[in-house]
Amino acid sequence: MARAGRKGVSFFRTAAVALASNIISQQIMGVFAGVSKSKFVLRMGVGARLCAIAPARQLPQHSFMFNQWRIFFCATALMAASSAPAAEGVKITQMENKVRVEIGGQLFTEYYFKDVPRPYCYPLLGPGELPMTRHWPLETIPNEEHDHPHHRSLWYAHGAVNGMDFWSEQKGFCKTVHEKFLEIKSGKESGTIKSLNHWVANDGSEVCTDTRTLRFYNRPGNERLFDFEITLKAPADKPVVFGDTKEGSMAARLAETMRLTHGKGKPGDGHIVMSTGVRDEATWGKRADWCDYFGPVNGKTVGMAIFDHPENPRHPTWWHVRDYGLFAANPFGIHDFEKKEPGAGNLTIAAGKSVTFRYRFYLHEGDEKSAKVAAHYEEYATQPKHK
Repeated sequence: MARAGRKGVSFFRTAAVALASNIISQQIMGVFAGVSKSKFVLRMGVGARLCAIAPARQLPQHSFMFNQWRIFFCATALMAASSAPAAEGVKITQMENKVRVEIGGQLFTEYYFKDVPRPYCYPLLGPGELPMTRHWPLETIPNEEHDHPHHRSLWYAHGAVNGMDFWSEQKGFCKTVHEKFLEIKSGKESGTIKSLNHWVANDGSEVCTDTRTLRFYNRPGNERLFDFEITLKAPADKPVVFGDTKEGSMAARLAETMRLTHGKGKPGDGHIVMSTGVRDEATWGKRADWCDYFGPVNGKTVGMAIFDHPENPRHPTWWHVRDYGLFAANPFGIHDFEKKEPGAGNLTIAAGKSVTFRYRFYLHEGDEKSAKVAAHYEEYATQPKHK
């Protein structure tokens, strides 16, 4: 019994060293007597490799020492997996027509920038690698509505820029054209995509430009977090007007199963809640610091919260959030949202000047309370800016 106990201690020390050094792929030889001949496999966090513990027969299966070490080791491993960021960090890889974003060795999203009406992120994989946005029109799968073909997963656009349509893909629409990347950077704690884009009218003339920065964070467990910052700049010789319309702006189209409704008279399983406490159908066109949209995906409740930075123009923003899954922050559409005179929401950027909007996306498990959305917003609102 003493020999078996010493072997148990030796095994636990070996395992603890492996955990502390994050060498997840190392094969740890154990002393689990009575374990089946198949390997004992332990998931060490999102995207991590698997630790395989080979069986041995030095201890009786019901040994007190054996069971104590097994319980303590598993509990320690699970706590480490839930509290530590994924070891691989954030990897950003530029490809021919897209930029791939991996967190902890797993795909998070891909940023499409070439030969598209405007850049977009697809897919957007949340907790447990669940798809958080609608697939169509980028892929066709069963049981999805085929409305609004311009709703491409996650994007930034607006329906009235100097009176021109940069939101839809209907006849005569205008495009946001990628010019170049200013930064593509991977890192242990975060990764960055920064690009310069031109807003081009259907006659080929330039209306304005934007510099956008997408910053993706390596967070503990299943949490997914990224920032979207966009600086809109007017040409040197003329102003640009972002017009008063509901059709915009920082937008996502959520997974079909997260919808609040499925057509008239068909309630869905999703919910919408704002920082003000306003919920569900009452949220459209209202103002709030943040808005959270959650519902089931593959049987698991997950959500997406969008945070409006307190230094954004016209904070708190209005929300163009629909019961069918459209989810957008729109600081321009006052005429539609508040029934004021047309043009009340126009925002003019003077010639050669710029304006910046900052947003954070928080992809989480559960509803807004279990995910502590309000606390996450406060952290975002008070943290120093990135330079």
